[in-house]
Amino acid sequence: MSTITTPPVTDAAGAAPRHPGSSDRAGRGGGTFGPRRLAAALPGALRKLDPRVMWHNPVMFIVEVGAALTTAIAIAEPFLGGPGESGGSIVPGGFTWAIAVWLWLTVVFANLAESVAEGRGKAQAESLRATRSSTTARVVTSYDEATDAAAERSPLREVSSGDLAVGDLVVVVAGETIPGDGDIVWGIASVDESAMTGESAPVVRESGGDRSAVTGGTRVLSDRIVVRITSRPGETFVDRMIALVEGAARQRTPNEIALNILLASLSIVFVIVALTLNPIASYAAAPASLAVLVALLVCLIPTTIGALLSAIGIAGMDRLVQRNVLAMSGRAVEAAGDVTTLLLDKTGTITYGNRRAVAFVPVPGVDGSGLAAAAMLASLADPTPEGASIVDLASAEGVHVDEVPAAEVVPFAAQTRMSGLDLPDGTSLRKGAGSAVVAWVEASDPIPEGTREALDRSVDAIAKGGGTPLVVARRSPDGRARVLGVVHLKDVVKAGLAERFGELRAMGIRTVMVTGDNPLTARAIAAEAGVDDVLAEATPEQKLALIRREQEGGNLVAMTGDGTNDAPALAQADVGVAMNTGTSAAKEAGNMVDLDSDPTKLIDIVRIGKQLLITRGALTTFSIANDIAKYFAIIPAMFAGVFPGLAVLNVMHLHSASSAVLSAIIFNAIIIVVLIPLALRGVRYRPMGASQLLGRNLLVYGLGGVIAPFIGIKLIDLVVSLLPGF
Repeated sequence: MSTITTPPVTDAAGAAPRHPGSSDRAGRGGGTFGPRRLAAALPGALRKLDPRVMWHNPVMFIVEVGAALTTAIAIAEPFLGGPGESGGSIVPGGFTWAIAVWLWLTVVFANLAESVAEGRGKAQAESLRATRSSTTARVVTSYDEATDAAAERSPLREVSSGDLAVGDLVVVVAGETIPGDGDIVWGIASVDESAMTGESAPVVRESGGDRSAVTGGTRVLSDRIVVRITSRPGETFVDRMIALVEGAARQRTPNEIALNILLASLSIVFVIVALTLNPIASYAAAPASLAVLVALLVCLIPTTIGALLSAIGIAGMDRLVQRNVLAMSGRAVEAAGDVTTLLLDKTGTITYGNRRAVAFVPVPGVDGSGLAAAAMLASLADPTPEGASIVDLASAEGVHVDEVPAAEVVPFAAQTRMSGLDLPDGTSLRKGAGSAVVAWVEASDPIPEGTREALDRSVDAIAKGGGTPLVVARRSPDGRARVLGVVHLKDVVKAGLAERFGELRAMGIRTVMVTGDNPLTARAIAAEAGVDDVLAEATPEQKLALIRREQEGGNLVAMTGDGTNDAPALAQADVGVAMNTGTSAAKEAGNMVDLDSDPTKLIDIVRIGKQLLITRGALTTFSIANDIAKYFAIIPAMFAGVFPGLAVLNVMHLHSASSAVLSAIIFNAIIIVVLIPLALRGVRYRPMGASQLLGRNLLVYGLGGVIAPFIGIKLIDLVVSLLPGF
């Protein structure tokens, strides 16, 4: 294999490029809801006034129809003798126009919420489109992996990347752009994936493993690879990213559809109420104008959540994009919020993946520093992470040794299960598996009984604790050998995981660690990490069976994976997060892709899913609750002139019937704008039980939804009462 170089990656200005979904740009352009973002979203909000678009949102479609009807009435009033009376009160001139204007603003504000949410995705999509370009691909016309692996003698045919077909083999060398999504079938290279992930540090991709997948549009920085194309033109990972972040591929989720049906049903009920109210009022000699009836209808139907519902869903997916996670469907985001079982790989997720030296345990008669010095000397030429950790631990304990230039390195071999160093003076040092090192020592001298017992106790204690014992021994120039002690290697659990798993437990989520380790080691690591259960010596079939058992028990399951052997389980899981570094099979099987390939991000995905559901529930509660104040504003305004007793309902002491109706309509529109930032940002989520969560939402958004309109409508009424005629 060739040597891999990893030069720094920068853009034309010398700065590291950033992925359009990375979090540092989330606030550019005036923040989440700044003036620049509003100005950019306004044209899209106006285009959405098209009835062919609006009818997809039944609540706001009713408001638009009401706005159009009120506008028509306002235009016709001069020819019909003016606005007349409503509920026995004179309606001032300009009242109908004021109602019409604020109804149109209500629709525009609703569209603005969705347009702002979509605008962030469109900006990201434009950045992604800039990474796409038609490149020339060198297709191998005759290729034999067994005899012609490097494809150096194979004939090459140059084609446009748009003409590539699934299964084509292309050669890509340093400095060239990978023409399409695929898997490396030969070679190893450093690849710049900053266009996808936003990270300027190159990554290594190689054939024959779980890091063989490459993405079209990324650039090879070193060496030469042969890539088998796995996607058709227009169906690449970048194309899917563009569609997803634009919102073009966002389908309404079951929860969202159900809520839309509920809102539409409530709207129909209130339409019937409004249609039957005027005949009743006319019978009581208190007919209401059509403008007032439309205002009443708009205030009764749940316009707030109807306006913000779509924006909440889009913003939830956008929050994932900001964390470099692509959700292939909104259903996956919702499912993440309802997950009850979380499957986590041990290696790389719960632990760092590389065993690290954490302690030196000398046998009786050996000084700890002597053991550390011998282990450090034997590890100076050891290229493995374990060897480097031994050197680091010895250095941290104040032990320092000089390299011996003429020493002969003894590399690790599967047959000997040892490695070490032979010094020029005839001294030999070995470290490795206990039985192998003991056999090496006893080939020269028997081990004293007390030393052997102490060694066995140390080895057993380390193994039972989930660690790996590495025995160190020395043979002197005179041929005498002795055991010095044991190095405790441990697959170190990542800091803070126990607390995070505790939070998940508070959410009602059960965590399961999946590992190929033996049950003894697996249970020890699981106990340290704080997971609830463990599946040891797991095979792909066992992972799949576990997921199915959980789902049959009514649980929703989430898991991560990166290999082809993870694909069945990823496809079966309700939330399957595939690593971007993984194989194409894994990415196709999952319904989310983590561009950073950080398995611990699954915990954040669950939090975002829960935040999405909580935000939707909280704003639905607020929307329904804030209708109460509008009843106290509009009902007295309609009938108090004929039925003076209804004036007692005017608890806000609004100035007049017309100012009360207009104030309610203005508040109904303004509250949408006020809540857009919350819909985009999401309600803050804290781990707690379902009953506690319901209680908090009712207190904050239920009670708040009742109180806020009383205050808001009264303040608006004070301003409206200053207008002539009101």
